[in-house]
Amino acid sequence: MNVTVKYFAGIREAIGVAQEVHETAASTLAALRDELIALGGVHAESLARGKAVRLALNQVMVDESVALSDGSEVAFFPPVTGG
Repeated sequence: MNVTVKYFAGIREAIGVAQEVHETAASTLAALRDELIALGGVHAESLARGKAVRLALNQVMVDESVALSDGSEVAFFPPVTGG
């Protein structure tokens, strides 16, 4: 299946693109994150386990256990604070 992956803030800056279409066999957001980490390089650094990364599925904040479906939009971004 294909999903649109969007990156925001520091993750977007590190990866160098705002969004990409990713072909995946992942059934959950956790599995998708692991696939992206396995690409190595900036994906691995930016999305590494242990790093604070927030996720949204189809513009709704969710945790990594949520199931993916074909055509989904997934967003990765660092936590932000107001000031």
